Amino acid sequence: MKPRPLLLGGKWISTPSTLSVTNPATGESLAEVCTVSRDHVATAIETAHAAFETWRELPGLERGNYLRKVADVVEARKEDIARHITQENGKPFPQSLGEMAMTIDHLRWFAEEARRVYGRIVPHQVENKRHFVVKTPIGVVAAVSPWNFPLVLAVRKIAPALAAGCPVVLKPASATPLCALDFAECVEEAGLPGGVFQVVAGKASEIAAEFLGNPLCRKITFTGSTEVGRSLIRNAADSIKPLSLELGGHAPVMIFADCDLDRAVEGAAITKFRNTGQSCIAANRIFVERPIYEDFLARFEARIKAMGTGEGFEDEVEVGPVIDEAGLTKALEHIQDAVDKGARLLSGGKRIQRAGYFLEPTLLADVPEGAACLVEETFAPVAPVCSFDSEEEVIERANDSPYGLSAYAFTRDLNRVIRLMERIEAGTLGINDAVPTTSQCPFGGFKQSGWGRELGMEGLEAFVETKHVSIGL
Repeated sequence: MKPRPLLLGGKWISTPSTLSVTNPATGESLAEVCTVSRDHVATAIETAHAAFETWRELPGLERGNYLRKVADVVEARKEDIARHITQENGKPFPQSLGEMAMTIDHLRWFAEEARRVYGRIVPHQVENKRHFVVKTPIGVVAAVSPWNFPLVLAVRKIAPALAAGCPVVLKPASATPLCALDFAECVEEAGLPGGVFQVVAGKASEIAAEFLGNPLCRKITFTGSTEVGRSLIRNAADSIKPLSLELGGHAPVMIFADCDLDRAVEGAAITKFRNTGQSCIAANRIFVERPIYEDFLARFEARIKAMGTGEGFEDEVEVGPVIDEAGLTKALEHIQDAVDKGARLLSGGKRIQRAGYFLEPTLLADVPEGAACLVEETFAPVAPVCSFDSEEEVIERANDSPYGLSAYAFTRDLNRVIRLMERIEAGTLGINDAVPTTSQCPFGGFKQSGWGRELGMEGLEAFVETKHVSIGL
């Protein structure tokens, strides 16, 4: 296989060093991608800084037109790119197409937002002064994206940064770089100026060190684990480097007795098993009110047992492989830990004996507090279910986590909805909605789930500085 080159400074650059991309459905090498040294990253940042001087001067309307062109090219290639996502990530192909649809929507949303970077005029208090607040692009942005939604979570950073007037250097996850390189080809085809968007791949610690230490890199935006987020915070301290961090989650699902039970079962299945459970907003703790507990379990078990598991291109597959052997091992350990502590294993629980990293979709009931799967992200198709007796109790249990990225509730009580809106500690709350994320609304977390917000008008604000201008008359 000829290694895929990287887009640097408007040119495709090949290097002698490479990384191997593995298909998690087979465990076999899928492709080779060129990697760069820290010196290459420094050059990329310098090139981006040079491009910044002209990119920032373009009217927002023109930057938006470029993003629309990128969206059009991505849409024309969406099936091919989706195939790469399924091959390198393992998710079922229809879900990869869904990721492409959201990617395109993000691009078009921020294409429109590019013309709406508003300042304001502030009324003066002294007669001979006038006050203005203006927004200016922050500068070169380093974007670090994860493997679980490898393209859409990259574009959540790229699109608003470009819209705001900031060049971007993207470091995709080493497990899933192919769709990022596909996207770079789309950027090139759309005609963006060289240096406005670049892709680097290689040793994460070396690339991060250059992002953190280079004064021309003015912002780092990262999606990944809370552990790595803490490391970025520590290492950004010396230079006070601005960070946007979308970190881990441990989402609760609260299912109340007054809910539409069929809708709750399907919603829990979607939010738990989409992307094979490998999502920071996946259901990790499912709380069901006691009067409907056993009924929910019976219906949920039937739904889970009906799920097709296999390679992403197979027919009627809803659950693919986990990303690697380590992820599979951790999931099996969490299952065994829960059973050892008294949980009932109602379905699944075993590795599927075939090539790749497959786990049976798993349902655990009566999971006790203190079980690892109720404390840590499992990041696999494992659904732990517990009962509760009151709204007050479940709110307390839902909030009893260092994370606060997302939460879900199924209820028909409007008064309860208002109480949950006010009291649940999470950046996104889906009420009777298993897929609440959308381009036009902010996304991000409370507590150790991160800093800042992506998407919505807040997503673009993350890449601008706010300046007060006082004019004496």
